[in-house]
Amino acid sequence: MSLVSWAELIAGGLITGGIYALVAIGLNLQYGLMRIMNISHGEFLMLGAFLTWWAHTAFGISPFVLMPLAFVLLAALGMLIHVLCFRRLAARAPNVDVFEARSLMVGFGLMFAVQNAALIAWGGDLRGYEYLAQPVEVAGMRFTENKLVIFGVALALSLGFVALLKFTLLGKAVRALMQSPTGAQLVGINTRRLHPLMFGVGLGLSGVAGALLSMTYEITPSMGEPYTVTALIVITLGGFGSIAGSLAGGLLLGVVEALGMHFSSPSLKMLLSYGVFIAVLLWRPNGLFSRK
Repeated sequence: MSLVSWAELIAGGLITGGIYALVAIGLNLQYGLMRIMNISHGEFLMLGAFLTWWAHTAFGISPFVLMPLAFVLLAALGMLIHVLCFRRLAARAPNVDVFEARSLMVGFGLMFAVQNAALIAWGGDLRGYEYLAQPVEVAGMRFTENKLVIFGVALALSLGFVALLKFTLLGKAVRALMQSPTGAQLVGINTRRLHPLMFGVGLGLSGVAGALLSMTYEITPSMGEPYTVTALIVITLGGFGSIAGSLAGGLLLGVVEALGMHFSSPSLKMLLSYGVFIAVLLWRPNGLFSRK
């Protein structure tokens, strides 16, 4: 392989990894802050993809216009779901372990509910459209325009969210709750407002990831579940509760998958992902980027 071929392969992995990171950041935020293992997280990525496809094909609306709209709509839906479901669970659970188990069951219910709602609304056929599908050359490497957009937007949003958590008062409150929920509440942080807001933000990021994916891949009502699984693998790589770790883990997993599939077979993609997942659990159970 030439140097350009190697660069194309790694760049392709980084493009995929950008989406992985964006989805994983939203899920990691929900678990790290609220201990909600939202197994339905990927289904809201699917909703973002279908909303973008429907608006573009039916009304000609640009996906760039739909991205912020998908974020707002799914964030609002996420806040509503948290208030109606997870806040009630948290109030009635005797301890965190019971709450995690119950929230996992609620997540499974939401997953099937959203999937079936999408099947009723749009059917089970593959959907797709062409947008920015022209090839471009960058430093001798060839990509389609939409894939460069996917990487740029996903990376910008991920870095922006990491910066928000690091440098803003809201981010300090979120990090304080992740480190010590009891201590954060003792100093006056309002979890009743912050929890639904951050749960909504997590689903909003997933919706944007779906809008990006719809620009270049065919979509189905069942597309969300594999992304939930991949997000869990990324979170394991980066460390539970570490948003920056999710970004690094997503990019790393994308590159590992790209190299592995190139030198073996594309059908082994999930095997490669689970192999990395198991290896990290055995070697560094707290994540590759944790200090422990």
